[in-house]
Amino acid sequence: MEWSDVRIFLAVVRAGTLGGAARALRLSHPTVGRRLRALEEATGQTLFQRTADGFILTEEGGAIVALAEQMEEGALAMERRLAGQEQALRGSLRISSADWFGAYVLPPILLDYTNAYPGVDVEILTGTRLFSLAQRESDIAFRIVPFDNADIVQRRLARLNYGVYVAANAPEPVFGDGTGFRLITHDTSTGQFPDIAWLAESFPNAAPVLRSNNRNVQARMCRQGVGIAVLPRAVGNNVPGLSLLDLPSEPPSRDIWMGYHRDLKHLQRLRAFVEVVEDHLREVLP
Repeated sequence: MEWSDVRIFLAVVRAGTLGGAARALRLSHPTVGRRLRALEEATGQTLFQRTADGFILTEEGGAIVALAEQMEEGALAMERRLAGQEQALRGSLRISSADWFGAYVLPPILLDYTNAYPGVDVEILTGTRLFSLAQRESDIAFRIVPFDNADIVQRRLARLNYGVYVAANAPEPVFGDGTGFRLITHDTSTGQFPDIAWLAESFPNAAPVLRSNNRNVQARMCRQGVGIAVLPRAVGNNVPGLSLLDLPSEPPSRDIWMGYHRDLKHLQRLRAFVEVVEDHLREVLP
């Protein structure tokens, strides 16, 4: 039984469809289907029930999921350990972060890094999804919450300050009131945001008008005059057309955390990137 076929089995388990598994593995749809059939033939078992809604594990398939995941962890650990021994400053480096961090904080850092190490191919993954460091979906990640895996080397880089913004030349709301104004808030389905809760409490008579999980969208809607927004100052201070309010109280701040898997701690291109980050970040996030 080949690991590559087991990898496809797990991708189908997680995606529920051949198409979803193919996208996750960056393979073609026919290849995934062919390799899955080969695995079933090799085991002599039907691992999935094919339905109109997707692929559902059979009893036989469900019985081997845990074993397949153990095999996956072993293969990934070997891959990380070998990658961590690589000394050359070339190859790829995959970085994940929130959308605003990738748009407003990383660019000057990556300019210096790519100029200094042109042999490294950098990939930036942004969004609300937390990419897995253990599965090497990302080599290094930036988050506003600590990492909860003991295998992750992490450090708190800086304090992230927030500010409250309105469109330039717009009237300013009264702190503690907000009558006649509207609020731009954040999608809280992925977690709690103390700055958003603070905004609603500080302008209790302002009506929520728009919610987005993207700080860039919030900033641009605020610039158009849609409503009041609370934003990381790294975003709000760099979007033309926004005015920072001078208030008697400030939104709660957060920490910026950086983490990577301990198996990659000797990877030279990663270590070089961490050094560039440390040179920049405290200046970028005052």
